[in-house]
Amino acid sequence: MREELLRIIERNSRINLKELAVILGVEEIDVVNEMAAMEAEGIICGYHTLIDWEKTSIEKVSALIEVRVTPQRGQGFDNIAERIYKYPEVNAVYLISGGFDLLITLEGKSLKEVSAFVSDKLAPLDSVLSTATHFILKKYKDHGTILSKKYEDQREKITP
Repeated sequence: MREELLRIIERNSRINLKELAVILGVEEIDVVNEMAAMEAEGIICGYHTLIDWEKTSIEKVSALIEVRVTPQRGQGFDNIAERIYKYPEVNAVYLISGGFDLLITLEGKSLKEVSAFVSDKLAPLDSVLSTATHFILKKYKDHGTILSKKYEDQREKITP
C-alpha cells in the first residue's frame, strides 16, 4: 500500500483521504496512520503547490546553476551543499554526475538578481571552483504536470 499511496499523493497531495482509501482498497484510518508514519519517518517531507508563474503578473526568473566544487575531507560534498541550500533563494540542491558536482535551482525577481546571487554569494565560497548558469526560458512540464498545451494549428484544411 505504501508505494502506491506515495505515487498517488506525489501527483495530487490534495486528494481526499476517503477517495484515497477507496482507491487503495483500505480503511480511511489506515491511510491516515500510514501517512502520519511516513511523515514521522521523513519519507513524506512536505506538501507543495505547483504554480505556473507565467500565467500570473508576478515576475520571476528561474535558473539552473551547475557548480564544480572541491569536496571536503571526510565530509565530501555535504558541507558545501548545506551552505548553499540555506540561502532562501535556493529551491533545490542536487549532487550530480558528470562535469559538475552540484545542480542548484533557484528563483529571483530578475536576471540581474540571479546573476548577483551567483557572483556575490555562490562563486566566492571557498570550495566553489566554477559555475555555469542556465536560465529557464519556458517550462513545458514540471513535477509530472504538463504546463504548456501542445500547439494546434487553427488553420482550415484545404483538400484538392
